[in-house]
Amino acid sequence: MEVITEKREDRQMLMVMHLSQLLNFITGFGGIIVPLILWQVKKDEIRDIDHHAKQIINFQISYYIYFAVAALLCIIFVGVLILPILGLIALIFPILNGVKANNGEPINYPLTIQFLK
Repeated sequence: MEVITEKREDRQMLMVMHLSQLLNFITGFGGIIVPLILWQVKKDEIRDIDHHAKQIINFQISYYIYFAVAALLCIIFVGVLILPILGLIALIFPILNGVKANNGEPINYPLTIQFLK
């Protein structure tokens, strides 16, 4: 006999997922790997983790693309202006959305291409 369990609400785990994106500043790629692993491990246990994980992955992929384009634009010095702005966005929004997730508020990442829906 199969027991159906209801998914639990774990706001702290959602907050950790958002804050784990800051690993990009240390490792360069940990900000996408850790949320992806947490999503796959906890997807059957935690309510709303699917939505948060998809938003995080979309944000990370989008900003990898934006950083690559800005790096190429450094050749004509336009990227020199864009890179610090992207860096600030990549620093500020994971923290803001981590706090929002912990408070149960809706999250929003700007300029995110929706790869996963």
